[in-house]
Amino acid sequence: MKHKKWAYEDLAECHEIELGSTLVTAEDIIEFASQFDAQPMHLDADAARESILGGLAASGWHTCCIFMRMMCDAFLLNSTSQGAPGVDYVRWKKPVLAGDTLTGRSKVVAAKVSSSRPTLGFITCQHELTNQRGEVVMELQNTGMFLRREAAQ
Repeated sequence: MKHKKWAYEDLAECHEIELGSTLVTAEDIIEFASQFDAQPMHLDADAARESILGGLAASGWHTCCIFMRMMCDAFLLNSTSQGAPGVDYVRWKKPVLAGDTLTGRSKVVAAKVSSSRPTLGFITCQHELTNQRGEVVMELQNTGMFLRREAAQ
């Protein structure tokens, strides 16, 4: 579905949005970890092979950042998004290893117009990232705030 700009009305319950795919490289993992999560399994391939992760693995927080970029590119940057009040949960189900290709999908599970600000709607989504083997590597649920179309014009 193509939109001039995604608004609350475009995100009805059960609507699914494909977020595309991205390759996670060893260089990406090490660069992120060097700055934000300097644990050995994210910085050193030998140490990572000895860990329970079995190889150089992205930090869970790196995986969240990858997801956020994918969501921004897929629809958020072309929407009436007003941010989010938080995240309900994040679950890291499998390691994201160097060389994995992640594919994302978001599904709207609830939509509600704000009772105190009727120009605003709350959209709750369940998000999922899978690797190239179809394994779920991350699940996340959050609520986002979107302007209604009339308010955005």
